[in-house]
Amino acid sequence: MSNMNGVNLKKLRPYGDIMDDGTVQLAFTLPVEPSEEAREAAQQLVQKMGFDQIKIATLEKAANGFSFFVIYANVKHSVDFSKIKVIKVQAEKRSRDEIDQLIQTRVGRKLKVFGACTGFDAHTVGIDAIINMKGFAGDYGLERYQWIDAKNLGAQVQNEELLRLAATEKADAVLVSKVVTQHNIHLRDMKDLIQRAEKLGLRDKMIFVSGGPRITHPMALECGFDAGFGAGTKPSQVASYLVDEFLRRGEAEDKGHPVRKTKSVTKRPAGDKKRKRS
Repeated sequence: MSNMNGVNLKKLRPYGDIMDDGTVQLAFTLPVEPSEEAREAAQQLVQKMGFDQIKIATLEKAANGFSFFVIYANVKHSVDFSKIKVIKVQAEKRSRDEIDQLIQTRVGRKLKVFGACTGFDAHTVGIDAIINMKGFAGDYGLERYQWIDAKNLGAQVQNEELLRLAATEKADAVLVSKVVTQHNIHLRDMKDLIQRAEKLGLRDKMIFVSGGPRITHPMALECGFDAGFGAGTKPSQVASYLVDEFLRRGEAEDKGHPVRKTKSVTKRPAGDKKRKRS
């Protein structure tokens, strides 16, 4: 199996100078002063990682007692790209105008969306990029959509307060941004939000979406959310998912079917465990 460039996708390896050379770039710091001994230590360490053809391009003093290395080496292994299966958010790619028109014609009212950085997370750059009018990378934020009523609650919003406000305003969706991940605090906060939503009877009434630089869609599903978006996500991607999921739930209710499961969670890699709600 090959792609248009003639790459063997069944034995995919990194590209450096020439195709299939397996060249990668490594960068790390050792807690020793720069020296020939430090250079040799770095060389042996990379060898133990399983690399060969090792070239130390940079050895610099990072600080007193620390050496910084940039190293090029070749990996011996490959992966079968044709067998890779990834659980990812399923949503059609649309422009802002297309999303607005879809909401206007299919929903007939504005979708209400609440977003916040929850817990003690004070990093709002992600939720600001998705909700604030200016958006991100030339993609306007949800505040600029004519048929989305988006409210950015900012940072350090406690789960109970977010749910209270969302319930009072009858929100259609709740967006949670998590940047701080030390000691897996982001996972605990996310699971706590869903547990509280379930106790309040809100879980099935709203779409719950999480996002952040270390958030993945499978991670979000494991925490009980409907979808998860990682670094580089644009507002239109989130908006398109929200309208698709809102319409899907409406169609399921019309047919008398449960609305909790989405297409995103029906296909899982072989051997992967089914999601358990905390």
